Amino acid sequence: MKFDNARNTVIFVICTVVILILYQIFVLEPQSKARRAAMAAHETSQAVQTGKPGVSDAVGPQTTPTSANFVTDRAQALGGAARVPIATPTLKGSLSLQGGRIDDLFLTKYRTTIKPDSGMEELFRPQGMEHAYFAQFGWTGPNITGGVPGPNTVWSLTNGSTLTPATPITLTWDNGQGLRFTRVVSVDDQYMFAVKDTVANLGTQAVTIAPYGRVERQGVPPALGKTQILHEGAIGTFSADGGKGYSTEQLKYKAWEKKPLEEHASTGGWLGITDKYWMAALIPPQTEKVTAQFKVDDATRFDIHVAQMLGASHTIQPGQTIVEQQHLFAGAKRNEILAGYEKSLGLPRFIYAIDWGFLFFLTRPIFLLVEFFYGLVHNFGVAILLLTLTIKLIMFPLANKSYESLSKMRKLQPRMEAIKAAHKDDPAAQQRETMALYQSEKINPLAGCLPILVQIPVFYALYKVLYVTIEMRHAPFFGWIRDLSDRDPTNIWNLFGLIPWDPASAPLIGQFISPHMGGGFTLALSVLAIVYGLTMWLQQAMNPPAPDPVQRQIFMFMPLIFTFIMASFPAGLLVYWAWNNILSIVQQYFIMHRFKAENPIDTFFAKLKKAT
Repeated sequence: MKFDNARNTVIFVICTVVILILYQIFVLEPQSKARRAAMAAHETSQAVQTGKPGVSDAVGPQTTPTSANFVTDRAQALGGAARVPIATPTLKGSLSLQGGRIDDLFLTKYRTTIKPDSGMEELFRPQGMEHAYFAQFGWTGPNITGGVPGPNTVWSLTNGSTLTPATPITLTWDNGQGLRFTRVVSVDDQYMFAVKDTVANLGTQAVTIAPYGRVERQGVPPALGKTQILHEGAIGTFSADGGKGYSTEQLKYKAWEKKPLEEHASTGGWLGITDKYWMAALIPPQTEKVTAQFKVDDATRFDIHVAQMLGASHTIQPGQTIVEQQHLFAGAKRNEILAGYEKSLGLPRFIYAIDWGFLFFLTRPIFLLVEFFYGLVHNFGVAILLLTLTIKLIMFPLANKSYESLSKMRKLQPRMEAIKAAHKDDPAAQQRETMALYQSEKINPLAGCLPILVQIPVFYALYKVLYVTIEMRHAPFFGWIRDLSDRDPTNIWNLFGLIPWDPASAPLIGQFISPHMGGGFTLALSVLAIVYGLTMWLQQAMNPPAPDPVQRQIFMFMPLIFTFIMASFPAGLLVYWAWNNILSIVQQYFIMHRFKAENPIDTFFAKLKKAT
């Protein structure tokens, strides 16, 4: 009867796994494809931005193109207004004189793929193209005769021809009624723009105006906002009520659309729109009181995500001049760059633009340690190996006690089997005698779980480091592993590249046996996944077998199941976990030798020697 129950349990577990896989293949995947197709085919019409009094009035009416009006030719979209080229060591693009809009920007140090001839990563995209994305600065004020600079204002270029770190440009605009605006735009050699506006009142009446900054993304590209472990969407750091301390607010795109951030008063701070590796963030003067807002304009089903700040009002008397300077970060979220701006500009929590996760107190130190090792060896894969070794050394005393306990339990296995045989019809007596045996031999049966429990937060933190830090993006290890942040590209279905065939081209089953990234079950086993599975199986074989036959059967299948699950995770994570398993096996092997406990390694070599 017990054998039948064990067999039925194993069959149930296997059937459950099969059902889940089939559900993923034939239900979830088609639904996901249908949603993506619907988004891509989403029809839009013309919209006019309107809003309630306050920060929502910062930007005047703006025409949103319909899907029929989208252009794919970037040159055509850029040709609608005069432009000033942008050229820095890290950025390339242009600034539109219409609205003074920064809307054409590429990141010169980053390519879309690991191929050196692939295109540069795009950050900003001009109006007229699908998923336009840009930043702009302007002024707002009630009843200003002649108006103030807004999204459609055409500025005049009065100084400079190309915006570079050495050559800022000067723009001017006169409203014809006594207000003259002079804007100096500068950029450093990384990703920080400075927009300095000088406003002169040459009229006879006092005027009250306020500056604003705005980052706008027209619709969400299908590739964004799909991963639960990563934050993409609105982000900002604001002062708390009463001005004491700062907190960071985050809104994923779906939450942003359902419940935008209402107007929020803050002294300084920053806000913007963040992707996995890139961000556009508005930065006001840190001593100025501002009103921040995340909103979505969706009057015509075309979601326009807006992050904007309205600065303090300025009353300018006749003959007076005021100066207002804002900043825009537009670039890659590298830790040392964010930390540098946090220090130089006094920005609160700017390094937390990187999504370190809820274990930030562990994730960021792990990243800094990996980066330190990288500075020594100049290879992030080797740095991960050194990180793993460091963690093992830190945990060595705990692991030692754990493996000692496991070795003692394995050595006691014959006596435990004898207890089970003597009390096979009395489970309570089995438990009582077993615990008495543990006490007499001074064994803690739970000690073997401690290293695994401690490794879980480390595993998560390293996963976050590999997944969200741009330093790991396209970082090679050796041989075929050219990107530690992506999955191992080898595949068992083409004999790991020996057969010149792409498994993705297989009819019907191609998508299930081809590599994919992001976690979850996949049939595309790689070299690293198989190494991980083998090391997990060997480490488990060195542990004492579970007393319950059903548990023993389940544990037997766990390395196989986890091999398929882990195959879709980043290669760097598999390097860490397989190397960690190898170090654990070595440590456990020597401890088992010391306690003269049987182990599968010695057993294997003994059988091999006997066979020869």
